[in-house]
Amino acid sequence: MSADKQPKSADGGPLFSVAVDTEHKAQRLRIWSLQRPHHMAFHISWLAFFSAFVSTFAPAALLPVIRDNLDLNKVDLGNAGIAAVVGAIVARVAMGNFVDVYGPRFGISICIGLTSPAVYCIGMSTTATGFILSRLFIGFSLATFVACQFWCTSMFNTKVVGTANAFAAGWGNMGGGFTSFIMPLIFDGIIASGVPDFQAWRWAFFVPASFQVLLTVITMAFCQDMPDGNMVDLYSHGALKKPGGASVWKAAVGNYRTWVMALCYGYAFGVELTVDNVISQYMFDQFHLPLSIAGMLGSVFGLMNIFSRPTGGIVSDLAAKRFGMRGRLWALWVIQSLSAVFCILLGLMSHSLGATMAVLIIFSIFCQASCGLAFGVVPFVSKRSTGLVSGVVGAGGNAGGAITQAIFFTYVALPTDMAFVWMGVMALGMTALYLTMYFPMWGGLFVGPKVGVTEEDYYLSEYTPEEISQGMASSSIKFAYESRSQRGVRKDVASTAPPPNIIATTA
Repeated sequence: MSADKQPKSADGGPLFSVAVDTEHKAQRLRIWSLQRPHHMAFHISWLAFFSAFVSTFAPAALLPVIRDNLDLNKVDLGNAGIAAVVGAIVARVAMGNFVDVYGPRFGISICIGLTSPAVYCIGMSTTATGFILSRLFIGFSLATFVACQFWCTSMFNTKVVGTANAFAAGWGNMGGGFTSFIMPLIFDGIIASGVPDFQAWRWAFFVPASFQVLLTVITMAFCQDMPDGNMVDLYSHGALKKPGGASVWKAAVGNYRTWVMALCYGYAFGVELTVDNVISQYMFDQFHLPLSIAGMLGSVFGLMNIFSRPTGGIVSDLAAKRFGMRGRLWALWVIQSLSAVFCILLGLMSHSLGATMAVLIIFSIFCQASCGLAFGVVPFVSKRSTGLVSGVVGAGGNAGGAITQAIFFTYVALPTDMAFVWMGVMALGMTALYLTMYFPMWGGLFVGPKVGVTEEDYYLSEYTPEEISQGMASSSIKFAYESRSQRGVRKDVASTAPPPNIIATTA
């Protein structure tokens, strides 16, 4: 939909300040814009995810101090790291179903609002059990990621959705690096005011906890779920059809692509989570650095998200522009495989701090870019269950992080450098599962599309004929039309068809 054909407001002016498509989704991502509703949602979504990352990995940034104060051993530290990511596995799946029904605004507010007390309470921990339980409950906030990706998918057109998702998730993930840098500084600042170190680390957690509370208030006060309003209001006015629970689950879990993406994402984002958990401690122990320097060097891995994951999203959208969905899949497979290779090299460079830092930077770029590339594909797996698919795939990332942390960094007697090597080997093997990804209307890595199969055939297969006749598939029909952009340069008669004339509000 061109700018001069935008929907009009009551006074005759354009309803939106950006060009929108048939679903009223923005056709461009303007990074520095705060325009409502599209770009306000974008910025609040990444800030909320950023706050979740800061709170989840703030304990890891101060771990050398905390372990001495609470007398934690290696198994305690490993269990705490596992708890930090395992809690979000179920939470992300539940959040996927929640946002499909109630919307991302409530989803984000619940995640960061209800977990903020746990961030305050971790400073009251006096035993290993209390510390581990606090990290478990704080980790639930990582389910914010699902609401973040659902929100961007709801606000931005299929041609830029990979970029929007990657920027939002990447800037959010940047919190993992930011916390490694900022928490030691906050800790040092509190000590400088005369507070002893065994109290200073406890007071430091009031900063990320208060940030979560502030963002909860802003999200509820200034944002909306969809381009046309909040989902609860759209349901009540009849402008939006409420999805059926069992049918949404069937569309997500019955699609093998959901599980392939979840397993592979476990060794993209899961690897990132594991590195965020152990890198500062690794720098501290392996190279005998002061805590603040170890945290600063370790923060580089997470801070690279400021451009590395967005780069993955941009590459995904550019590849799709020329080569369609097959371009997205090729870029994802190659870059995630390179990430695994550099993970192996990270472990092999343990003799040199300089070499370790050089490899860590390159590793972070490929690792985080592969995460951005993954969520350039995820929105196309299912339209009916967009949120739930995002939740399952996101949960796969947390599951992968928990499994690798447990196997290589906790229970198996491996030095940390060799743990990096074997984590990379496992990631390389799991990434090969992308070879099985195939969309009948677009093709896969080595196989082209099936002749005669259209986007409408694929997305309407998630509905029964009765549901289609009742108008429940109207948003999927619009999405199918917009997703013809994933054909790349392939042309056919259907690609020039006019947009669907359906009076309904998109989900």
